[in-house]
Amino acid sequence: MHVPILDLKPAYDELRAELDAAYHRVMASGRVLLGPELEAFEGEYAASVGAAHCVGVANGLEAMQLVLMALGVGPGDEVIVPSNGYIATWLAVTHVGARPVPCEPDPRTYNLDPDRLEAALTPRTRVILPIHLYGQTADMDAIQAVARRHGLFVLEDAAQSHGALYRGRPAGSLGGAAGVSFYPSKNLGALADAGAVTTNDAALADRIRHLRNYGSKIRYQHEYAGMNSRLSELQAAFLRTKLPHLAAWNARRADLACRYFGGLKGVGDLVLPHVPDWAHPVWHLFVVRTARREALQAHLAAHGVGTQVHYPTPPHLTPAYASAGGKRGDFPLAERLASEVLSLPIGPHHSVAQIDYVCAQVRDFFQAPSAPS
Repeated sequence: MHVPILDLKPAYDELRAELDAAYHRVMASGRVLLGPELEAFEGEYAASVGAAHCVGVANGLEAMQLVLMALGVGPGDEVIVPSNGYIATWLAVTHVGARPVPCEPDPRTYNLDPDRLEAALTPRTRVILPIHLYGQTADMDAIQAVARRHGLFVLEDAAQSHGALYRGRPAGSLGGAAGVSFYPSKNLGALADAGAVTTNDAALADRIRHLRNYGSKIRYQHEYAGMNSRLSELQAAFLRTKLPHLAAWNARRADLACRYFGGLKGVGDLVLPHVPDWAHPVWHLFVVRTARREALQAHLAAHGVGTQVHYPTPPHLTPAYASAGGKRGDFPLAERLASEVLSLPIGPHHSVAQIDYVCAQVRDFFQAPSAPS
């Protein structure tokens, strides 16, 4: 059996007629930027996450960068970021001239650990930027409590958490603002790069609308030194088509995650995801850990199972941040996770039979007994 880690074609096959109609609607309209599809999607997505405002932008990295720009964060300022996760979160801080300050994650959830935040703060700290990693929210009430004590802004990196809930509240509405990615592999994915900012702050949303369009809301009138970061009409139309299907697709992912928990419980040294009672994840990724990661990955590849490592190098050890002087051992938990995590296939168009096959191959690798029926 072949089980890809990701296959985008089945989503198109499922929604072919709707997506084709969206394409033709945009082509017939003659509008390609800042038009009615974007305005409609912004309203629909804001409503889906319980936020007052949504501003469509070019991608998730620039969504976070634009929030920081709108807040006036820049040289001399510091932003708390997770020591693990994708480098885009750090880059958003770097691109506004501020300094990313890493904080280690909770060793069970892999999300930013609120208990470690106080030690990372300095008088220069302006923002706390947690990631809702792998589709599960960070402990936002605890993070917000620290932020309130120190007068800090909380910006969510909600790139992987479309539809995730924290104590019944949607990701994207849990901080002062959220940066969202609609990269094609996301739970809600466009057919190219795309992103958005969600917020309840009307003034902040207004500044970001200026900033995404060269600092202008009226052509040739530039209020700010902005940038070009616009979500196109075509991608907005595709996202509008997919948004009504998101809940059902997330439910399929949850069913497959349950299948993994049943099929992999107690297998070897495999560490399965931990879900706190306050979390309702959407399983953007199903990430396991093992000290035998490379051997397991090779075994699965030999048996037709695609896997991926999210992410193999902590940002502080990448050449991009070599000038910051980071070295191995600075953030041991992030480094250990990077050496042990492995993403198994999970998506709304994987079948139960495929997930059962992956479980069987993992058990075979560890020479574990058959899973219960």
